[in-house]
Amino acid sequence: MPQLFTNLDADGSVFFQRQLELVKSRSYDVNYPELPARTLFPVNNEGGFGITSITYRTYDQRATAKIINGYAKDLPRADIGGKETTIPVKELGIAYAYTVKEIASSQLTGVGLDQRRANAARRGVEEAINKIAFYGDAETGLPGFFSNGAIPRVNVVNGAGGQPEWVNKTPDEILFDMNDSFADIFENTKMVERGNTLLLPPAQWSLVSSTPRSSNSDTTILAYFVANSPYVMSMADVIPVNELVGAGSGGVDILVAYDRNPDKLQLEIPGELQFLAPQEKGLEIEIPGWSSIGGVNIYYPLSINIAEGI
Repeated sequence: MPQLFTNLDADGSVFFQRQLELVKSRSYDVNYPELPARTLFPVNNEGGFGITSITYRTYDQRATAKIINGYAKDLPRADIGGKETTIPVKELGIAYAYTVKEIASSQLTGVGLDQRRANAARRGVEEAINKIAFYGDAETGLPGFFSNGAIPRVNVVNGAGGQPEWVNKTPDEILFDMNDSFADIFENTKMVERGNTLLLPPAQWSLVSSTPRSSNSDTTILAYFVANSPYVMSMADVIPVNELVGAGSGGVDILVAYDRNPDKLQLEIPGELQFLAPQEKGLEIEIPGWSSIGGVNIYYPLSINIAEGI
């Protein structure tokens, strides 16, 4: 085996390579459920490293038949029209490192290399992906979920008490807001689109999960909604999401009803995080990593509805 690092002897280099393989494999087992982008937006890994942009085509058909006579020569033509949408792909970079002394000490004592640095590196990439997925990046043009201006946004109606916030509304008024968000998608698209997932801020999710449907009911607002909704199928389809807090105009909380379907929207990650070969930098051994991201592609914005003011 060739000498990799001038500051380590052969035994030290072999030890480091073995330890590093353990660190890398374990870092891939760490899950971060509090970063919800990968769960909420179907992930697309097509393309791989090296692509600089992603283009998708949207087609529409134009065809209307008419009554004709037997000698007609001006038959109406069926045709299709389409447009292309292109988004950029950018790289995310991260690195972690060990000093030569740390490697030697680890070899001497038999204690493995610190796993937390690799975990922190992966966490850093996941935080960047999550942020871009929700908010995009204006400087590079990466599209995010909230930055898509084609998604319909409405204000929830005031309750009988004159306030829109759920904490000031009755269970019936809250149920109306929940159902109306899906009905807007269904009705405004003439039954073409149909939502299947509801996202709520944590406080509002807790409210509907613990508040009775009525004073003489042992069913919560959420349980009643799920049992009677033609859109969501289970409690798992109603999800608390931190990013919805203050995400509306003027910093109000929002809810999101949408079709969680890769045919409607996708989180573009052409290249998942990949750690490269260790590099010696002075008395440190650095392990660089990179990933690529294209943001959130929303193919059918009308399959989503955002209601503000809850």
